[in-house]
Amino acid sequence: MTGTASFELLDGGRARVNGVLLFETVSALLDEGSAAIQDSGTAVIDLAGVQSSDSSGLALLIEWLSVAKGAGRTLRFENIPEQLQQLARLSEVEEMLVPT
Repeated sequence: MTGTASFELLDGGRARVNGVLLFETVSALLDEGSAAIQDSGTAVIDLAGVQSSDSSGLALLIEWLSVAKGAGRTLRFENIPEQLQQLARLSEVEEMLVPT
């Protein structure tokens, strides 16, 4: 499976991820998202545009949470695709992505 992914800054401390989250696409997103979290104060990332993902997409989200924590910020994900939720459940990290 191949594809592309993009990170887009929106107004009001929000951002959006679009495309396919694979090992080949997440490294560029990691840098963009980390900078947005640290420099722009991004607090919400909308994942509605994510078409598919493998475990590297899950690792990306967990790393962004770590970046936010290190910056003393709170980060929340919206519209997490079912595929990513299932990966998180299987990996027993679902509570990190969707706090109860």
